[in-house]
Amino acid sequence: DYLKHENEPILEYMDLEELPDSDDPVYILGKQYDMKTEKCDLQSDIVSRLWFTYRKKFSPIGGTGPSSDAGWGCMLRCGQMMLAQALICQHLGRDWQWEKHKEHPEEYRQILQCFLDRKDCCYSIHQMAQMGVGEGKSIGEWFGPNTVAQVLKKLALFDEWNSLAVYVSMDNTVVIEDIKTMCKYQPHNHSMAHAASHQRTWSRCRDTLEQSSGWRPLLLIVPLRLGINHINPVYVDAFKACFKMPQSLGALGGKPNHAYYFIGFSGDEIIYLDPHTTQTFVETEEAGTVQDQTYHCQKGPNSMKVLKLDPSVALGFFCKDENEFNNWCEVIEKEILKHQSLRMFELIPKHPPHWPPFVPPTKPEVSTIGAELIESTDKLFDVEEEFEILSV
Repeated sequence: DYLKHENEPILEYMDLEELPDSDDPVYILGKQYDMKTEKCDLQSDIVSRLWFTYRKKFSPIGGTGPSSDAGWGCMLRCGQMMLAQALICQHLGRDWQWEKHKEHPEEYRQILQCFLDRKDCCYSIHQMAQMGVGEGKSIGEWFGPNTVAQVLKKLALFDEWNSLAVYVSMDNTVVIEDIKTMCKYQPHNHSMAHAASHQRTWSRCRDTLEQSSGWRPLLLIVPLRLGINHINPVYVDAFKACFKMPQSLGALGGKPNHAYYFIGFSGDEIIYLDPHTTQTFVETEEAGTVQDQTYHCQKGPNSMKVLKLDPSVALGFFCKDENEFNNWCEVIEKEILKHQSLRMFELIPKHPPHWPPFVPPTKPEVSTIGAELIESTDKLFDVEEEFEILSV
């Protein structure tokens, strides 16, 4: 089946029968849809998200480790999907849409390159699994939402192309002062001479503009425990409301040892992309392009009752500039936290005096541009102690 609009390309039909059949609106990462009148727009939005799944036949992790992440890498893949959505918002905008067989912007290709299953790609399964060793996770061991968040925070320090400020909240507390300190901090301990040889003209120009704005794009991850064995119903409305926010990157979670990337909801059903499909490693072509169709889920998304969700989750948000972050703070306080008898997390203006001083983490001398990352992952572990000192 195909859907076609006048003067628009043909879009392969996505079966949405898995979604609840109701009059409730569908919310996907800050956008609202009517299932009856906006089904095509909803389909196009979902298929445009980068979809990362288990892969097999890639080069062994660490040289002698596993060549597939089937059975253990689902939460890492979900973390990749959340971060990829942040990069799409940063470079292409929330309204950008993917179409099969269409030529896409250079930024899209660069984003995808960051996540390919190669040891030299910035956020590859290789880099995430090996960085997880510093978080106490053996290669091949399942990660939880907070562990993935910590791994992404550390790997982002090596990613000069995107220059993300990644903040992972502690003790269910988001500190506004610390986030603004981190986003306004411009690290200067990298070799721009080395970087310049790899940078694209368009990214140099864009980076200059972003640096002059005084704010690095923010990836905000809030790990939460919303109950003991099951989600406490008191949190449900606030949890769902986060998917309505324009800054929403969804949530990491699922069931024990079975992770999903949650992108929206309708009624009491939470909508997710499922990484539990094993696909073959994709080779990069000589021109540097990638056959990208397997990185977009062209079947209907799944859904589950929100109360069946494991209480350990991590919310994600992206704020491209300071105004977006200020708006996020305002909406969180007035619309989500204020009306809850038991708050999901705390949003406070100042750094707690009894906490260790907040120091923005800085990356070591190893350099990366976009998808070109660490030449030797041994260097990652040389700086583990430094990261622990500098991170809060």
